[in-house]
Amino acid sequence: MNRIRAALLVLTVMVLVAGGVTAAQASPAVADDGAKVVQETWLDARTVDLTIDSPALGTTGLVRLIVPAGWATQTGRTWPVLFLLHGCCEPVDYRSWDQFTDVKAFTANKDALVVMPTDGPAGMYTKWWNFGLSSKPDWDTFHTAEVRQIVERGYRGGTRRAIAGLSIGGYGAMAYAFQHKGMFAAAASYSGVPNTLYPGIPVWIIGILARAGIFNYLNLWGDSFGMQPIWSSHNPYDHVDALRGTALYLSCGNGQTGPLDPPGQSDVLEPSALLSSQSFTDKLRQAGIPATVDYYGPGTHSWPYWQRALHNSWPVLAGALGLPA
Repeated sequence: MNRIRAALLVLTVMVLVAGGVTAAQASPAVADDGAKVVQETWLDARTVDLTIDSPALGTTGLVRLIVPAGWATQTGRTWPVLFLLHGCCEPVDYRSWDQFTDVKAFTANKDALVVMPTDGPAGMYTKWWNFGLSSKPDWDTFHTAEVRQIVERGYRGGTRRAIAGLSIGGYGAMAYAFQHKGMFAAAASYSGVPNTLYPGIPVWIIGILARAGIFNYLNLWGDSFGMQPIWSSHNPYDHVDALRGTALYLSCGNGQTGPLDPPGQSDVLEPSALLSSQSFTDKLRQAGIPATVDYYGPGTHSWPYWQRALHNSWPVLAGALGLPA
């Protein structure tokens, strides 16, 4: 049956390349909790969008996959998996890495399967507290269980994994790496906030939620003072020992006009991300946990720097994936 489905997928990709049409269908891949693909749409020979019926979210969630160049023809192998996480409040959502960077061209000669899932407007890559009344949305389970299992069972993803993200996605990469120790052999944060309890960062997060139209920030993890144990349980800074043995990469600018910015560009987000990141890497250093760090000075909270960071962090990610640097 697997050979028949693989042959059909090869035929589908050939039709796409030849005719430039899209194909929509449901994959038989099912996660342990019943999450399943209800629509699979091939955009080109290497790009497929999945709509997943997700019990963890209580609704459907979207994922874009970029498959390796040999994926359609080498049906007997699995591929190492790179998760790329986006930031807050991006209208194009799960498509943003593909739309704003050269990730497809960059990975054209790299044998990795790239997974770019939605996190909603500001899902924060976490299971929401919601005053203890509801566990939904549970973005953690959606990403690390449902999407992961579907990619492995239906799209030949392997068990060698790395994860990288920008801004809140950078937090997500570090959070998933420590909360699911051993799941990801490498984690990279670009302009992230790996210390969510650093002074001023809870307010920064509240502002992000408000920007996304989520005004009751208490639904996330409660109040950062009164419910500090909940915040701490999700804070990578408070769990650096769980990252020991994981290949780590962190980068950030300082918010001033940099070489990839138009003249006069600056922002207030990047300095806060830098302070959070520096406190995290200081703690890693104190604990004797190695990390590759690039605090490159002038540069804003923007896509040109995150594309560059993906390129610069590739040797760390590739090593974890068992691929050439």
